[in-house]
Amino acid sequence: MRVFTKRRPDAPGGFFEAEAAGLRWLGAAGGARVVAVLGVEPGRIDLEALRPARPTVDWAAAFGRGLATTHAAGADAFGVPPAGWSGPTFIGNQALSTRPSGWRAWGAFYAGHRVLPYADRAAQRGSIGAADLDVVRAACDRLAGGDLDDGEPPARIHGDLWNGNVQWTGAGCVLIDPAASGGHRETDLAMLALFGCPFLDEIVAGYDDARPFLPGREQRVGMHQLHPLAVHAASHGPAYAAPLVAAARSTLDLPAAACG
Repeated sequence: MRVFTKRRPDAPGGFFEAEAAGLRWLGAAGGARVVAVLGVEPGRIDLEALRPARPTVDWAAAFGRGLATTHAAGADAFGVPPAGWSGPTFIGNQALSTRPSGWRAWGAFYAGHRVLPYADRAAQRGSIGAADLDVVRAACDRLAGGDLDDGEPPARIHGDLWNGNVQWTGAGCVLIDPAASGGHRETDLAMLALFGCPFLDEIVAGYDDARPFLPGREQRVGMHQLHPLAVHAASHGPAYAAPLVAAARSTLDLPAAACG
């Protein structure tokens, strides 16, 4: 098997080990294909080398079905790390909060551990202004109040599912570079929509055929994009402030969930 090696001498402790744990946890679900981990040590990870190919409609639909199976494998609670991993976790270069036990109310978890820490960091770095931060905080207050909780169980999510982390190969789509944890399944789909993905409609349709969404998923996309937008505002600057605020406003405009 051909090997692709990533090295980063200055990587924080546990950086590549967390990636390996996330890949193995996602792969154990038996759903969407995940790049094979061949070895890992501080500052280095060895992965199966993938052969790129053109995206196709058939592979997109199959990926959607596989992702539904991955999510359905579940997690013990919202925010838990990959099974067997108790070290630090990351999304990109940012730390990602995970808790080995606890969080079961999605809105409180999502607001307090996936949105606000990064929105506050973005404000501290001057990437988002005080008035805009107030809008994001208002959306988080609503999330924490629970009326947008829909009764969905914790899913086993990739957590950083932008287009670049879906590799198209001759054998179908392969997931790389996760920020895996227990989360809401719609968050992965919303992140694919945020940064664009070939044949996204076919991915969503394949997923919905395998495990139907609750009604109104399209209206909830902005809410589920709050996390990646806040991360990007904290990491990459003020270009993400306006989309983050728009997502917060869309969250404030949502009707209460039927199970809220």
